[in-house]
Formats: sequence, C-alpha cells, structure tokens
Amino acid sequence: MAGSNHSNVTEFVLLGFSDLKELLFGIFLLLYLSTLLGNLGVILLIKSNSQLHVPMYFFLSQLSFLDICYSSTIMPKVLLGLLVETNVISFKACLAQFFFFAAFGSTEAILLAVMAYDRYVAICQPLHYSAAMSHGLCVQLLLASYAAGSLNALVHTSALCQLSFCGPNLLHHFFCDIPPVLPLSCSDTWLSQLLVAICIGFIIATSLLTIIISYACILLSAWSTHSMEGRPKAFSTCTSHLMVVALFYGSAAFVYFHPFSRQLEHQGTTASVFYTMVTPMLNPFIYSLRNKEVRSALRRAGNKLLSSIYSHRSCSSQTKGDVTCQSGGSRRNKADT
Repeated sequence: MAGSNHSNVTEFVLLGFSDLKELLFGIFLLLYLSTLLGNLGVILLIKSNSQLHVPMYFFLSQLSFLDICYSSTIMPKVLLGLLVETNVISFKACLAQFFFFAAFGSTEAILLAVMAYDRYVAICQPLHYSAAMSHGLCVQLLLASYAAGSLNALVHTSALCQLSFCGPNLLHHFFCDIPPVLPLSCSDTWLSQLLVAICIGFIIATSLLTIIISYACILLSAWSTHSMEGRPKAFSTCTSHLMVVALFYGSAAFVYFHPFSRQLEHQGTTASVFYTMVTPMLNPFIYSLRNKEVRSALRRAGNKLLSSIYSHRSCSSQTKGDVTCQSGGSRRNKADT
C-alpha cells in the first residue's frame, strides 16, 4: 500500500449472500464444477485434435482457459464463505482478488473482440485467411490482450491502494469489486470513479465497436452471396458469439455504469452472478455444441473412448484370449495411424 494511505480497516466482511446459504452453495458448486469440466474439456479436445489446430479454435481454447482462471478467482472464496457464519476477507487479499478478477475479465473482453475479427477475416477474406491470421499474429494478439487486461487491472488496483478505509468494513457484495468497495472509503474517490469511466468504458466501447463492425461485415458478406449454404454458417457463427457478448457485456455494463447504492445492490449482485458464474459456464456449450467441427471431434473422441472401454472389458473377460486381444489392439492402432 502507498505511504499516504492510513487505512484502519484490515479486513472486509462480505455480505453478498446472507440467506439460503445451503441452497446457494449447492447451486454455485454445480456452476463452478460445470465451468471447470466444460472449459477443460474444450481445451483438451482442441489440443488433442489436429483438425482443430486453426486460429478460431486457438482463441476458443484461450477463452476457455480465461474462463477457468476468471471463475477460480472468485468461486472458491464464495463457496467457502457460504460454509461459515461470517465471510471475512483481508484487505490485502481483497486487493489481490480484485487485481486478478479485473485482469482476467478485461482480457476476456478484449479476446471476444479478437475472436470477432478472426471470424470476419475467415468469412469475408477466406483466400487470405491463412496469411492474415498466422500463428505468430494469433500469439501476438493474445499477448496484447493479456497485457492490456493486466494494465487495466494494475491501474485500478493502484488507485484503490491510494484510498483510506476508516470504517465501516461491511462489503455488500460477494467479492471485491470497485463499485461496492468505493463507498466504504473515507477519502475522495473521484480519481477511481474517473478511471472506471475512462478505462473500463474504453475497453467496452472499443471491443463492442470491433465486434459490431466485424459481424456487420460478416452479415453483409453473407447476404450478398448467392450461396444458400454459406448464409446459415455465417448466421450461426454470429449467433453463438453474440449470445456470449450480450451476456458478458450487458451484465458488466450494468454493474460498472450504474450508480451503486443500497437500493440497487441486489440488482448489482444478480448482474455480477451472470458475468462471473453463468457466462463462464455457458461459453463451452454455446461455442462448442453449436459448432459442427467441435461436435464431430467430440463425437469421434467419445466413440474412441467407448471402443477402448469395450475392448478392455472384452479382453479382461477372456481367460485364453490374451494373444487375440493384443493382436486386435495392434491392428486398431495401425488403423488409427
């Protein structure tokens, strides 16, 4: 913390969920496990299937990784808080949680715009797609997204460190975020409020503008073509991405650009639940189950797994068929290669 900070508050009491803790624990645990399993499954599926080693799925795997990190920054503490009578977080842990939450959240917002641009190049400039979206450029875009997201988080965290917190320490939220933390400060918060309006507003505005322009060009390109097969594919691509964008940006914009007050704290909490818990859980289903290539790869992986389980059971049930099973397994391995 900065030397000018004379905070007396050493911890915050999180009051986000005070009722129905047992029910909420079960619901949130299910959401968190679904987020982990769904996004980890997407990452492993893309990594293990060579047909999915293209820029679109490279960014999709990175989005899944961000969703895991993004959700894991908040959910373990939320689940632990539902098991105790008083959910307490130290001031330093609060700052650390906010930094990683802001870094991963900002990076995801920028990555969604990068993914929209990738789809624009793939659909509107298919002949130049391989050259325009090379692996080196994809890595650079990813690193730039992380750098911009981390810088945004560092700016806001540094501004919070300059504030004094003399009490009270009751935080009417389920994790440490700027809108509920600022009202607890006993110093002037105009700089933090200005940074929220400038930095977060710039990220949301530029990302949304990129997404809108990219998909407007995609829709115009699909509408101008006479191919009846290309239009449904383009519309499906737009629909999947825009569903995620609407959930993520809509709920985030409500929280950060709506005045935080005691009368609106329940609405802010509900909106925060959407973009911190629901959206990371839905992303694998929205992107994967609506994508033909991913569904095909998932189907092949499932058939291969079931075939391996069936072969293992068949071999283990035989008493004198070891040689036959081994030779059959060898033939299957040769056929796979």
